[in-house]
Amino acid sequence: MGFLSLLFALIIEQVRPFTGGVQLRTWGASWIDWVLENFDAGASGQGVVCWSIAALLPAGMVIAIHWALALWLGWFSAFVWNVAVLYATLGFRQFSHYFTEIRGALESGDDEMARRLLQNWTGQLAGEPGRAEMIRLLVVQSVVSAHRHVFGVFTWYSLGSLLGLGPAGAVVYRIGTYMQARTGLSTDAGSRASLAAQRFARQMWWFLDWLPVRLTAMGFAFVGSFEESIELWRRWELLRPGDNDALLIAATSGAIGIQLAEPVAVAALAPVQGSADPSAAHAGTNWQKSPQIGHLAAVVGLVWRTVVMWLVLLALMTLARLLG
Repeated sequence: MGFLSLLFALIIEQVRPFTGGVQLRTWGASWIDWVLENFDAGASGQGVVCWSIAALLPAGMVIAIHWALALWLGWFSAFVWNVAVLYATLGFRQFSHYFTEIRGALESGDDEMARRLLQNWTGQLAGEPGRAEMIRLLVVQSVVSAHRHVFGVFTWYSLGSLLGLGPAGAVVYRIGTYMQARTGLSTDAGSRASLAAQRFARQMWWFLDWLPVRLTAMGFAFVGSFEESIELWRRWELLRPGDNDALLIAATSGAIGIQLAEPVAVAALAPVQGSADPSAAHAGTNWQKSPQIGHLAAVVGLVWRTVVMWLVLLALMTLARLLG
């Protein structure tokens, strides 16, 4: 059921994109704000309480509906429920319109429009970046979004499905992203979270994303330039241990051979602490090119090849379970 649910959800999302993304994010923000307002008094243990209520209560409801449908109406109804939940939590089309519009503006030479669209998507843009910098930022934002909307949901849905939890894993991961983003807002921007709630939300998000980000990076390495991707992955683990997003960007950078890290961060790669050969500190960056408009197609190809690879592996695992 897990493989078929993922496959059907992706196909339906490509044919008929999910249009409730804004409403879903609004509901998620309102739900999290309500939990924080009623259960977050700033004590150390209340961060755990708030996160558990915000993420695990909806996940529990999803599990209950999954099993109720399976027991009372049969597995096909549970399958339809799984597809519906995945349709709402997983998919490229929830963010790909940003990528398409910015790419179109860049290809037509309208850098000002591209800059404005990028600002609307990322919410933060320092100064007026040049063309190469905008392409770099677009690739970084697109890869992170693809990971959080597709591969991260893939991972947690698959784990939950193996444990008999239906689509609960996908729900927990998606709410985890909302919780981390909502508690990370400044007070002026509308955050109601105490320091305890913010700290626990960051810790839980790191935990939720630890395995998915490494599976995504591994997938990029397999379908891209393997040696360079793994080498940059290793170097960034030394430079920024525990930074999941930096690891993902490093693996992407190596897989397609372009420079995606900020210049200051790249300079910090040399010398890498613990490297036996200091002259090799630049080895992972010399061959990389400055981002160009043509690299956007390479990123799209990288992501889709990774999707196909994981779907094939999941299909083989499902077939092995059925035959075993």
